Amino acid sequence: MSPGNFTRVTEFILTGVSDRPDLQIPLFCIFLVIYGLTVAGNLSIITLTSVDPRLQTPMYFFLRHLAIINLGDSTVIAPKMLIHFLVQKKTTSYYECATQLGVFLVFIVAEVFMLAVMAYDRYVAVCNPLLYTAVMSRRACLLLVSLTYLYSVSTAIVASSSVFSVYYCSSNVVNHFFCDIVPLLALSCSDTYFPETFVFISAATNLVCSMIIVLVSYFNIVLSILRIRSSEGRKKAFSTCASHMTAVTVFYGTMIFMYVQPQTNHSLDTDKMASVFYTLVIPMLNPMIYSLRNKDVKAALMRFLTSLCQLYKIAYHQIMFSSYLHDTTFK
Repeated sequence: MSPGNFTRVTEFILTGVSDRPDLQIPLFCIFLVIYGLTVAGNLSIITLTSVDPRLQTPMYFFLRHLAIINLGDSTVIAPKMLIHFLVQKKTTSYYECATQLGVFLVFIVAEVFMLAVMAYDRYVAVCNPLLYTAVMSRRACLLLVSLTYLYSVSTAIVASSSVFSVYYCSSNVVNHFFCDIVPLLALSCSDTYFPETFVFISAATNLVCSMIIVLVSYFNIVLSILRIRSSEGRKKAFSTCASHMTAVTVFYGTMIFMYVQPQTNHSLDTDKMASVFYTLVIPMLNPMIYSLRNKDVKAALMRFLTSLCQLYKIAYHQIMFSSYLHDTTFK
């Protein structure tokens, strides 16, 4: 039937994480804590890697941008989701939904390739330490980050445009807690072959290319670690590598589960639960996995807190001294 015979959708209704009324407040509290930890952790990394002179290295430069991406990814989703826990009508306008999807895709694609860039950075540092300064120069780091953001923006524009180029009519209930590609296309009343094909090819290409970079980098890192004669040194290096690989495995695993499969194989409820991990849980865990277990970051945090305490003391004494002068003058 022609799409012109239908009334076009002007807003969508999101079902949320759960439609059970008795779970709305407990879920609100849980996700508020998760989002609060995400904001605190990632803002801490952004601040420390920006102000501490000892953290001005390529590794922490990339960590800063990963934190920016994680913070953006979570912020696109969490505030709206938290509001929906407290209201009965969980609606979002057509254009608001399109904007949320587009911005979300920018951050999620950027994260895929930022993880690959970080793996390459570690490969150069471990396997070619003498060339590290030359290969990972400031110009090279800026170029890698710029290309990551440029590619993610262009991919997001094409993908979100293709998803919203199809017609949405009759049903407007999205079985999800945010505007994602799969549950949106499930509502379309027109042919979805092009957006489905583009999303599948784009997601598969992005994941395969970035995973090859990560796997090759870590394979060579492991080979280099095995050449270390000290058992204590090998143990420490493997421990650090395992932490990184855990985060990478969880992220890539959920992304593959979500996107690199035909739409007919999707269970929207299962996908919804998987989405919680890569949109909310992983951005909360990344600061701990990548940085807060790092001695350099811990030391930088202590220096930063010490500086804040000193500034507070100076400001307090200045206020007290000004108050004393004011009282003395009027007496």
